Amino acid sequence: MANSKRKLFQKRRLRVRNKLRKVNAGRVRLSVHRSNKNISVQLIDDVQGVTLASASTLEKDFGVVGKNNIEAATKIGTAIAERAKKAGISEAYFDRGGFLFHGRVKAVAEAAREGGLKI
Repeated sequence: MANSKRKLFQKRRLRVRNKLRKVNAGRVRLSVHRSNKNISVQLIDDVQGVTLASASTLEKDFGVVGKNNIEAATKIGTAIAERAKKAGISEAYFDRGGFLFHGRVKAVAEAAREGGLKI
């Protein structure tokens, strides 16, 4: 019996997260969530279980509410890099979840790198 798309997504997400746990030396995790209408990112400290900074297309400051394209993803990536600097974070692991590293997810990572966040 074939697996459903949701089960395959969950398997990929757990595989990525478990690999990050093995190599995570107390670093912060940059987690990305992409839906059909929005994209959001969070800087998460797994040791303390706290979200340190976040950015989303739902915020009206960016002017991309309800848009989920590469342009919006680059704005979110630069915003999270700036907020990471304010929080005193210089490097993080990129947690793509079960999403493929392509398109909007890749645009977030590249914009965060250009903003000064070491991924």
